[in-house]
Amino acid sequence: MDKASRVYVAGHRGLVGSAIMRRLGGEGFVNLIVRTRTELDLTSQAAVEAFFREERPEYVFLAAAEVGGILANQTFPGDFIRENLLIQTNVIDQAYRYGVKKLLFLGSSCIYPRLAPQPLREEYLLTGPLEPTNQPYAVAKIAGIEMCRAYRRQYGFQAICAMPTNLFGPGDNFDPTTAHVIPALMRRFHEAKVSGASHVPIWGTGSPRREFLHVDDLADACLFLMQQYDDPEPINVGTGVDITIRDLAALVARVVGFAGDITFDASKPDGTPRKLLDVSRITAMGWRPRIVLEDGLAQTYAWYVVHAGVDSGSVRAPSR
Repeated sequence: MDKASRVYVAGHRGLVGSAIMRRLGGEGFVNLIVRTRTELDLTSQAAVEAFFREERPEYVFLAAAEVGGILANQTFPGDFIRENLLIQTNVIDQAYRYGVKKLLFLGSSCIYPRLAPQPLREEYLLTGPLEPTNQPYAVAKIAGIEMCRAYRRQYGFQAICAMPTNLFGPGDNFDPTTAHVIPALMRRFHEAKVSGASHVPIWGTGSPRREFLHVDDLADACLFLMQQYDDPEPINVGTGVDITIRDLAALVARVVGFAGDITFDASKPDGTPRKLLDVSRITAMGWRPRIVLEDGLAQTYAWYVVHAGVDSGSVRAPSR
């Protein structure tokens, strides 16, 4: 993969895709191919086939996906499984048929069994029942990984799969209905600060533990893997460090500047009790994340304030 290679980033406007674009641009890649959702419907086999026939990309980062937090997964399970199955099936198949040299498919740490041993090793995939709150999405992502492995085995197609942990960063989705935990907390604390609310209620008990990776670190890992990794088995990408939702909420509140009380509603679902990745394989290859959680949160909050067009109050700058 050289700087003149024709590189297609599917989902270039999303959280992950936009970070990959920043990383590739910063490294001097000059032939980046992108399409918006209105320009190319990835759920349409005919449209995806026409795109690959016309553009002939050499490398593909498949970051396009229908994603969301617990509420979104519970509300739109049909959309999540249908959209993701269609997108990944069309892109992987046409990439193979039109001679793509290498494709990177992004899975998710949520596809591991709900009660798998911690930290989660790559070989734990498909060894037990999934977390019910996001099972349709997880099944779709597992199908994508299996498709990559099957196409490699049958056709020799060079497809690799990265399994990122929970992500956050500039460009995240802050919609209260579909957001993941960090942007959801950030928006709620910000709105409470602006309105002068005395407390913010949080779903669940606060006891589950989660690992968080800044999306720019993931983008760095994706380029690293595209250049260095060639194995049919998926590989974890994370920090190897987790935090309780209770402690995360307190940290986000401090970054935002919300000084009120935080309450937890135990009647709401917690999701998987713990989700920490074993990242020994990728660290053994020489890759490690660089962005500290609190610094990344401050950067993300500053981005949200600017792009949401809201009154910032006091925005805490990153410490480094």
